[in-house]
Amino acid sequence: MPGLFSRIIAGELPGHFVWRDECCVAFLSIAPLKDGHTLVVPRMEVDHWIDLDPGAFTHLGTVSQVIGRALHAAYAPAKVALILAGLEVPHVHIHLVPFDAMSELNFQRAQQNVPAERLAVEAERIRRTLAGQGQAEHAVA
Repeated sequence: MPGLFSRIIAGELPGHFVWRDECCVAFLSIAPLKDGHTLVVPRMEVDHWIDLDPGAFTHLGTVSQVIGRALHAAYAPAKVALILAGLEVPHVHIHLVPFDAMSELNFQRAQQNVPAERLAVEAERIRRTLAGQGQAEHAVA
């Protein structure tokens, strides 16, 4: 049975997408640490990042940089964190989080029950920024 992220990628469950390409997608976290908290997820369902094909891992890193630049432009944080953890969902995913203080990166403080309308607004903000940075072909809902 497909996992949670595979079901989101397939459109069986809702997701607020900001990026799609042949190898990966990116969508907003439903439990964000901060506005703009984005997950970069390979289309292939792999549990642990060390098991990813090296080319796929490299691609995820490149896409994370592109989206990270957009998050930096859209939210003007001190930095954009890249976190590879993944205990909660057994499918590789990279967390990209605009942040101003280390205390903002505590997953125990993640927001819960964020309205879909708010996530939609944030996703559109990121897609517009990506498009403005020359990534319109990938910045799709």
